[in-house]
Amino acid sequence: MDIQHGKYLGVDYGDKRTGLAECDPSGLIASGICTISEGGMNKTAIRVAAEAKARSCTKIIVGLPKNMDGSEGARADVVRAFAELLATHTDIVIEFFDERMSTMVAYRFLGETGTYGKKRREAVDTLSAEIILQGYIDRERAVGGR
Repeated sequence: MDIQHGKYLGVDYGDKRTGLAECDPSGLIASGICTISEGGMNKTAIRVAAEAKARSCTKIIVGLPKNMDGSEGARADVVRAFAELLATHTDIVIEFFDERMSTMVAYRFLGETGTYGKKRREAVDTLSAEIILQGYIDRERAVGGR
């Protein structure tokens, strides 16, 4: 029997733009929601917490940028600080997922679909959040978590 865990919110945090995605309650498919540009880490954390609550999410998955060797650098520190701030605005569980290559995959996909210029800038963060969340739920299903 497949237990329904609820929806998850995927987050690709950025200083200027943050992409959001959600999965269906069964945890099969991630879909991009939007890109937000709230201005500042705290305002972004408040908005992400509000989106997660409004969508009845049971978990927030934040993409953690790692170096190709698996180590964490300055950017990972910023994302961890964002997640800590986010945790002060919500009681929803927050987990990280290695986002190595997600933006590159998003850019490649957008290039293959002929999406360039302003449309590309508007879509890349949301698509990155979708890729992060899909990776998380695929891994969760593979290890029997769903």
